Amino acid sequence: MELKSITSDLLIGFIALFLLTKLLGRRQIRQLTAFDFIFSIVLGELLGNAIYDPEVNFLYILYTLSLWGLLMFGVQLIEQKSIKLRKFISGNPAMVIREGQIDYKKLKETRMNITQLRSLLRQESVFSLKEVEYAILETDGELSVLKKSDHEQVTRKDLNIPGKSVKLPIILISDGQVLWQNIHKHNLTKKWLEQELLNNNIHRFDDVLYAEWSEGEELYVIPFS
Repeated sequence: MELKSITSDLLIGFIALFLLTKLLGRRQIRQLTAFDFIFSIVLGELLGNAIYDPEVNFLYILYTLSLWGLLMFGVQLIEQKSIKLRKFISGNPAMVIREGQIDYKKLKETRMNITQLRSLLRQESVFSLKEVEYAILETDGELSVLKKSDHEQVTRKDLNIPGKSVKLPIILISDGQVLWQNIHKHNLTKKWLEQELLNNNIHRFDDVLYAEWSEGEELYVIPFS
């Protein structure tokens, strides 16, 4: 009976969390502010305690998750509607490097030291502070960096090379499964796909791990190893 109770509570909790994530929208872990992160931790703690407490029934679980989810949803709505409250809840980005100089006051306000700053810069492929013109610490803890012009990568425009139109590649096969909706959407055929695979010495669709196609280019194929 105890296992049955835990199983039913877990299923209810799983469904409730799934619905909450749909309600709250898509956000990557790296997009979470400190406030969002704490909200999520508390939500998991509430669910865990409710599931493993034998005196708590599923109605309490649903009520707890619903109330906490509505609070999170309400905070998101407030952030969308009010710029002032958004700044109060999530904070403001902090410019920690301005015109090549470290703003030590801003650095102290963000509770960050030089070692942490250099670590974040290395994650942006910057290994020397002298390469940086501006650096902004975002509300989610990420560092946005604008390099000095001498250290920026050369572009086609810098070399006076005419630009080319860029198109997104279309995935046609993934994990051995043909994505027929993409085939039909771009007016391709099964016969064409088979011929392209034969050109790569592949005779079956399920031998292909991944295949993508861009207009005007040959099919790019990665077979199962």
